[in-house]
Amino acid sequence: MSKMIYTIKPEHHSIESILKILEEHKEIQFVSFMGIDIGGNGTDEKIPIKLFMKDIEEMLSHGIQTDGSSVELQGIAVLNDARVDILPDLDCTWFIDYNYEHYNDDNLPVGTLIIPSFIVHSEKKVCSRSILKKAVNNFKVTLKELLKENPELTQKYGYKYEDIEDIILTSATELEMWVKTPEQSADFEELYASQTLKEQYWKRTMGTVRTVLEKIMNILELYDLKPEMAHKEVGGITNRIDAKGRITHVMEQLEIDWRFSDALQAADNEIIVRELIEDQFRHHGLEVMFKAKPIPGVAGNGEHTHFGVALKLKNGKKINLFAPLDMKQDYLSEIGYGSLMGILKNYEVINPIVTATNDAFNRLKPKFEAPVCIVTSLGGTKDTPSRNRSVLVGVIRDIYNPSSTRFELRSPNPYSNTYLVIAATYQCMLDGIMHVIIEKMTTEELEKEISKKYGEEAIYLEKYREYRSEEDVFESYTEEERNKLYGKAPATVWENVKGFDSNREKQNVLKLGAVFSDELINSFKLSTVEKWKNELSGRIIHDNIVLLKTFVKLHNETDHATDLDVVTWEKIVYLKTKLMKDSMTKKCIFTKIKNSILEGDFDTASDLQITMNEKMTEIRALYIEYKNNIF
Repeated sequence: MSKMIYTIKPEHHSIESILKILEEHKEIQFVSFMGIDIGGNGTDEKIPIKLFMKDIEEMLSHGIQTDGSSVELQGIAVLNDARVDILPDLDCTWFIDYNYEHYNDDNLPVGTLIIPSFIVHSEKKVCSRSILKKAVNNFKVTLKELLKENPELTQKYGYKYEDIEDIILTSATELEMWVKTPEQSADFEELYASQTLKEQYWKRTMGTVRTVLEKIMNILELYDLKPEMAHKEVGGITNRIDAKGRITHVMEQLEIDWRFSDALQAADNEIIVRELIEDQFRHHGLEVMFKAKPIPGVAGNGEHTHFGVALKLKNGKKINLFAPLDMKQDYLSEIGYGSLMGILKNYEVINPIVTATNDAFNRLKPKFEAPVCIVTSLGGTKDTPSRNRSVLVGVIRDIYNPSSTRFELRSPNPYSNTYLVIAATYQCMLDGIMHVIIEKMTTEELEKEISKKYGEEAIYLEKYREYRSEEDVFESYTEEERNKLYGKAPATVWENVKGFDSNREKQNVLKLGAVFSDELINSFKLSTVEKWKNELSGRIIHDNIVLLKTFVKLHNETDHATDLDVVTWEKIVYLKTKLMKDSMTKKCIFTKIKNSILEGDFDTASDLQITMNEKMTEIRALYIEYKNNIF
């Protein structure tokens, strides 16, 4: 392992350096240009290393060609104009992806050089990576100009505009996952009881899971990703041991964290880490599930995403732009408040990007510590910061360490497109910063504004909304109260996507500095809606039918059946009929959904999906109740 390399840093991306490295490391036998399309998918191909070395100048300058059938660029790479180029990014870290099931003659695993890249169509970069890169540049340029025009802001914090060398945007993600033994499952009630009792949270890992976690942490270190923590999450049950001492029926929820990076590198890192985790667990016979809600009724997988902004001065000093002068006097600086309010005010156009799948909506439901309300917590009192897990955006502060001040967006999941999530969030933060600075609002005025009550006038935030709560928003308010104070949350992908069109002014925030465009937003909408309707009609309904067919009658007249058994079973039959059985004159819910999608009536399909989900939840609970009452 000591003979292998795991990254090639930007300072070594000259042709001479690359060729030298590849000559010295014969285990690297392939190259893959990893472009990230609008759907968040990474391209992967195997270019023989000899061909890459032969044409290296051409490939690094002009990339490789393909057609739009291999990427999600709906409305851009169309059938009669499908050519796209994948152009390597020379300014980021490149990774070597090793195949530990394939070894070369020197008994080293065969490696593929992964080069993060841009997808280009008609000479325009049209991919998720390029959007994030533009967002970072736009944020830096605009904020620098604002600081130049408002010297009182820089002077207040003890520096001058001329002292600034760079603005640093940092991000990090917390990756949650379920790990299980293939073809083995756990009883739902057992999982639910274990979660309620918090029997697994932070519990010591054992056996294969422990071994793989330790290997993953060591591998992340080799990739210079600086692992920080790996632990059990709230979901899972205790493993079983067979007669030969082998652990079976693994069903555990885990979390792995690593150090923050600059925004673009953080998004690249996440893709690499996810693949490393999958490979390591699969190599040890375990399956990894990154879905937002892989198991109905128990904890889902979140991916809390952190955001920070700092200045690097020419003397080497770094200043956290979110931290106030006195951590005991203020929660945040002016720029910090502006950033936070920008996220909250404009979240209706961030949400369609964060929550873009049916699976994501399955996770974002009350009672599972998943945020559904557009609200923040500043953290209790200023001198004793708290952490409110019921809000959308948390303010993380340590009065003894101002440099750690940052925001935690709690709604993303492992399959959210992190590039677009970070890009959209920074765009909205910038909108808030611009308004705060232009209005020359003080930290006292900003704290008052973000703490405003429903119906109170505000300079930037909306009059008929609230934005801050230090309470548990699920326990302290009814659903009706939450909807009034924080806005009614979308319940389906279609409702969420419509947020782009019903919030035109907020959509324009994404377009500041030409970061997003109508063409790119439309491509995202087309891609998201296409996946939503195809999955709904082709997979979710099918899976529901398969499940309903397992709900069979278990009692008969000789089984000591009670009136409760009979009545419960009749309710189950009624719901099964309502959901999946057509007659000559009436169509079931499943058929109505399919017909609505075929007719392009997505509003009706979306409403029926909500009804279907409610009735599926009801019938699951009824069948468990019915089954448990049978001898």
